[in-house]
Amino acid sequence: MNFRYLKDPLFLLCVVLYFVNRFVFKPLIHGGIIGAIVHGSVNDLICLPFWIPIMLWMMQRLGWRTSDKPPQAAEILLPLLCWSWYFEMILPKVAYFKRVAFSDPNDILCYTIGACVAALFWNYYYSLPSKTATSENI
Repeated sequence: MNFRYLKDPLFLLCVVLYFVNRFVFKPLIHGGIIGAIVHGSVNDLICLPFWIPIMLWMMQRLGWRTSDKPPQAAEILLPLLCWSWYFEMILPKVAYFKRVAFSDPNDILCYTIGACVAALFWNYYYSLPSKTATSENI
């Protein structure tokens, strides 16, 4: 089955989860372990499953990605490494972002967990037999 890019079910789940977290959970839940997860980890967990389909869709549209396979290991690992380095090592040191960007190793752990779960999901989901013979890409 071809990768569905912006129609990928994990991507769509991440979009919904972001808005539910932002507009429902964050205003209602404060303090404790659940509050720490809601306020500090949910966005980091969904970061790669959200951004990788967008990145690959853009690459496909620009002709830089010729395959419609689900994300390959390098297409997951490179953003994980680059974004972790940039957001946790570089951005917190830039004067303009010092008040809003903080280096946190737990963020990298959350990015990694999200990337691993996404890789497992994509490998499983896209190995299932396709129900239609037509392309499901946007």
